[in-house]
Amino acid sequence: MIRRMFLAACTASLLVAGGTAAAQSYRAEYRLSTVLGPAFAWGQAGERWAELVKEKTQGRIHIKLYPGTSLVGGDQTREFTAIRQGVIDLAIGSTINWSPQVRELNLFSLPFLIPDAKGTDALTQGEVGKDLFKVIERHEVVPLAWGENGSRELSNSKRPIRTPADMKGMKFRVVGSPLFLDTFSALGANPTQMSWADAQPALASGAVDGQENPLAVFNAAKLHNVGQKHLTLWHYMSDPLIFVVNKDVWASWSPADREAVRQAAIQAGRENVEKARKGITAADPSIIKQIEANGVAVVAPTAAERAAFVAATRPVFEKWTKTIGTELVKKAEAAIGKR
Repeated sequence: MIRRMFLAACTASLLVAGGTAAAQSYRAEYRLSTVLGPAFAWGQAGERWAELVKEKTQGRIHIKLYPGTSLVGGDQTREFTAIRQGVIDLAIGSTINWSPQVRELNLFSLPFLIPDAKGTDALTQGEVGKDLFKVIERHEVVPLAWGENGSRELSNSKRPIRTPADMKGMKFRVVGSPLFLDTFSALGANPTQMSWADAQPALASGAVDGQENPLAVFNAAKLHNVGQKHLTLWHYMSDPLIFVVNKDVWASWSPADREAVRQAAIQAGRENVEKARKGITAADPSIIKQIEANGVAVVAPTAAERAAFVAATRPVFEKWTKTIGTELVKKAEAAIGKR
């Protein structure tokens, strides 16, 4: 009788602490993958998510950040597959890097679909965002929240770029996505697929002339020190981030802890978006001013000049609309039009 009473008390204690006795089987550590480290808003989002999860689960779930996609040897395009396989437990990933496995995520990389931050919000915070989460769920990964890397701008070491003709023959580092190859080829450039880890040495040596990344990444990575002296604010695509968990890891947690992890992701994602947009608006151009102070010439194409980029890449847009899904693209265009 005494033994049964003791066991019952222990079980009750576990239920209070973790929402289920399954808390006994929780791992000592869960692995969180990001491409960029804590020097960038992306990596800081990983640290913040881990911190909030520890707080909200009273230490039952401990997360360790693995930046540089180190769990997959630095190959960003292998990250989503590794999440499905359980090599990675949690991730904050770019829609670009996961698009080879989830074709619908190419939506955000369609050239000149999303003109501004309001356009991004119209997708991620609306029905399109919900639809994309359902797609990810069908790939057996659990999506929880949206974050942001930012609108990707163009830099190079050669000359100011205001028209597609200015890009002719120039070598640009791009991520490992066929859509990027098509877009830059349509503009007359020579795109080269390369991981972020390899990009900076290639820029420094002159193996490639330029790259495209959000302004916050450009500034934090000090790309002015590797020859990137010309920057074009063309706003050609957006780069949202998605907070996800491996489905088996998710299922191993109690309902209460799953909700805690979700709420932590939503909060970390909201804070991440604020950081990603800080200093790059008309009201607060502080990052742009810092970049200019480092000797970088910043140009903003006129509406007519930007239209030339749009026209040159329209065949790419139409080709990839079929791959992504015509109805999804139409839904996105309608949402952006109402922003």
